[in-house]
Amino acid sequence: MRLSRREMLKHFSGVAVSLPLAGWSLSTELFAQDAPIKTSPPSPAALSPQDDALLDEIERANFCFFWEQANPANGLVKDRCDARTAATDTTKVASIAATGFGLTALCIGEQRGYVSYPEARDRALATLQFLWKSLSHHRGFFYHFADLNTGERTWDSEVSSVDTAILLCGVLTCRQHFHNAEIQRLALQIFNRVDWTWLSEDTNLLPHGWMPEIGFLPYRWDYYSELMMMYLLGIGSSSYPLRPDTWNAWKRTIFEYDGMRYIGSFAPLFVHQYSQAWFDFRHKRDRYADYFHNSVIATRVHRRFCIELGKQFPDYSENLWGITASDSQQGYVVWGGPPAIGPIDGTVVPSATGGSLPFLPAETLQVLRNIRQHYGAAWSGYGFVDAFNPLKNWYDTDVVGIDTGITMLMAENLRTGFVWNTFMKNPEAQRGMQRAGFQNY
Repeated sequence: MRLSRREMLKHFSGVAVSLPLAGWSLSTELFAQDAPIKTSPPSPAALSPQDDALLDEIERANFCFFWEQANPANGLVKDRCDARTAATDTTKVASIAATGFGLTALCIGEQRGYVSYPEARDRALATLQFLWKSLSHHRGFFYHFADLNTGERTWDSEVSSVDTAILLCGVLTCRQHFHNAEIQRLALQIFNRVDWTWLSEDTNLLPHGWMPEIGFLPYRWDYYSELMMMYLLGIGSSSYPLRPDTWNAWKRTIFEYDGMRYIGSFAPLFVHQYSQAWFDFRHKRDRYADYFHNSVIATRVHRRFCIELGKQFPDYSENLWGITASDSQQGYVVWGGPPAIGPIDGTVVPSATGGSLPFLPAETLQVLRNIRQHYGAAWSGYGFVDAFNPLKNWYDTDVVGIDTGITMLMAENLRTGFVWNTFMKNPEAQRGMQRAGFQNY
């Protein structure tokens, strides 16, 4: 079985977490209702023509991955591909999470003019038809990895709760973007088929997944992470809804670094990004936090952490930072910090800053511009490769669907808020946030 990012973290984080850096501390207390994070509403980013042109170049290249590395007959998107030999890449493993990003990419690509409306509509329709009629699933939840052509389970992978949630976010984005009755009907059928009550039958903490050989996986979604999208979708379901109190079940541990406090976990930076690619947390808070502002703080902390690591790895600087789960010269690694997680070695992961664009626009654009201008081997026809290490002169050859996807979606959200505005039209998303206790401010 190929492990997911989250399962890899569960297996290895216990031995891979380094000693805390100076200025870092941790509290196991949850935020109390009478002690919220103090926040101020975010200001819209003003992009220069040069910044907008850079983001457009990145998005166009990212879109090419989702268009070219998907099976046009069923819409499934490859988990990854070798960007240097993309035209002849023969890998046959699709990722349902990458497919969720790909469905959203179709909406972005159409409204940006990268592809025509009929082309995007037809690809979206073919994808939803396959998801509804043919892709292997269990109670509406899909296997993490599938054969690109048949949709059958691959690598003995698990029925994945969070990867299904990412796919559903893409499905619901298409439902709102395309004015097509069949797309809208299929999207609702796919969403309503998901049996959240089965997943939560005896627990408020949802399991990571299920396998026919062993049943539910032993891991639970118990700490702050990309889980927010999953819980909110389940709570917002009208067919098999989660109980609203599941929103309060997972721990919101407080981290502190150089006087900055935020909700986090011992996990890579992507946990602050994924839910916020679709759910718009701006100007909203529940009883615990403003999660958008929380991600701003977490990203700022990660930037400082990387700059401090520059004493050990001189490639890290204000112009080059960002570590999240990615490829490395030694294979796939779940790394990040603070505190340091994984064998950090100077590798830079472009999706760490790409996925954080709405949180720290100026700082992340500074990094992406630097990579594009000065690290030519880190660029491909599909955008940035998954990772590179200038200290070792190592450059990945692969692009990974979910990392390419988070970069594309967050670039568009920074530019226009398009994904947020489109996805949040879904009553399921609105209902989930309302039942979880979110209020506008």
